[in-house]
Amino acid sequence: MPLLVNGESVDDALIRDELRAIRPRLFEAMQGDDPASIETRARQWARENVIERVLLRQAALADPEPVPAQAVDGPEAELRLRIARLYDRATAHLAPPRHKDLVEHYRKHRDTFGAPERVRVAHIVKNVEPDNDGAPALELMQRLHGELLAGASFQELADQHSDCPGKGGELGVFPRGEMVEEFDAVVFSLEPGQISAVFRTQFGFHIAKVAEKHPPGIRPLEEVRTELQEFLFEQKKQRAMEQFLDRLWAKAVIRDGQPA
Repeated sequence: MPLLVNGESVDDALIRDELRAIRPRLFEAMQGDDPASIETRARQWARENVIERVLLRQAALADPEPVPAQAVDGPEAELRLRIARLYDRATAHLAPPRHKDLVEHYRKHRDTFGAPERVRVAHIVKNVEPDNDGAPALELMQRLHGELLAGASFQELADQHSDCPGKGGELGVFPRGEMVEEFDAVVFSLEPGQISAVFRTQFGFHIAKVAEKHPPGIRPLEEVRTELQEFLFEQKKQRAMEQFLDRLWAKAVIRDGQPA
């Protein structure tokens, strides 16, 4: 007898496919546990995952509110939109985390907000092919460097002359390893406010200015506030969806089939 969810027959192949997908991850996460116990849990989770997807699809299709025809391109697209609408409704009542929630989580998990040495850099770049000596570009960059040392605005010169214009050449904050080695070697040797000499990387000629330098350590709350707020808000949404699925489970009529 097949697995029935609210009278709908569920192909056992769906559970086998889910089992194949989650089994390796579960065995990796539960290394050292009894293999038979892990296998039992994997089969249980595979079955539950498939049932939850069926319940969610059934609830989405049972929603009497139509989906605008111009918003869909076939049944699969319509189903995705309907499920997204269920998600929005289930989480619409949630308020963003409060300041005290952020502070409490930060205090309890402070060690997870560690960061390596980082710098905030702006640069002026003239792109040059690796096999080109780039003499005209080098001449221009040397002239710009002289103007900077004489007090010219770095931001203005970057927007006027850089091959990466906009935002005054701002590259943001980054740790070692995000840029090419030659670039890291220069900017991490500068102090805040310092302007580099003209230097070359595989991309061309650069002049860099370090605005901030952050030593390794724990990032302050104000620096991680936005990502922490998004993380905690997403957790709230996940809990709300779990509660919604629990209500679907509570009303469902599920008849067991043969094991996967």
